[in-house]
Amino acid sequence: MNLQDLSLHFSDFNLEGYSFDCQLIAGEVDVLQVMIEGFEEVPIYISTTDTQILCIAYLWSESEVAKDTRTEMLEAMLDMNIPMPLSSFSRIQDQYAVFGALATNSRLEDIAHEVITLGENAVEVLSMMSGFLK
Repeated sequence: MNLQDLSLHFSDFNLEGYSFDCQLIAGEVDVLQVMIEGFEEVPIYISTTDTQILCIAYLWSESEVAKDTRTEMLEAMLDMNIPMPLSSFSRIQDQYAVFGALATNSRLEDIAHEVITLGENAVEVLSMMSGFLK
């Protein structure tokens, strides 16, 4: 499924009471920005390759981490990684993120479920990790 089609499907789609506002961002690699109603503070960015659909939510930058709690924060992230459904932590350059990946032949319902879960996880992580940030 290409991002243009996904954007069109999401614009008319409602799952678990959530609706989606999508914006296609053209570039070297096209990205679909998805805002989930109720989680607008954490947009989800979707990109595709030949083998996967990658969904990413950016959390905070390295400069926002309190230096004296960085190691403790990283340990807390490792501890949370497995029990956090459908999501994993990552760092992309100096940005911390949570992400999930799906097969390119995933159903729209599965992609929407991943995006909603990622949004929920991102909001929960921001709340839980606020003590590690400046």
